[in-house]
Amino acid sequence: MNLHDWIDELADVLDVETEVDEGLILDLARVAAHNVQRTAAPITAYVLGFAAGAGGLDPEQVERLAAKAQQLAENWDRPSDARDPDDVDDDVPDDSTVDHSTDRYED
Repeated sequence: MNLHDWIDELADVLDVETEVDEGLILDLARVAAHNVQRTAAPITAYVLGFAAGAGGLDPEQVERLAAKAQQLAENWDRPSDARDPDDVDDDVPDDSTVDHSTDRYED
């Protein structure tokens, strides 16, 4: 099975009609993995797909979004192990010894 077959089968299973520019997606994923961090590749592709679906974008609009995302990744200057400045450095209480099996939560 090649990539085109996989895409066709996946689209059928997910019940979507789509044309995929796999070169565009792979290039974007490669740049995100290289410049941001490896795990950014699938997340970047997912967010691009989500934006395309939510906006009902045509292929040209998807290309423009992908170019913006790729430019962001190419200019990314934070090391992959850098702390997020918004992270709070509070102590997290250790409740690993507490039995929560009978706790009830409201829906």
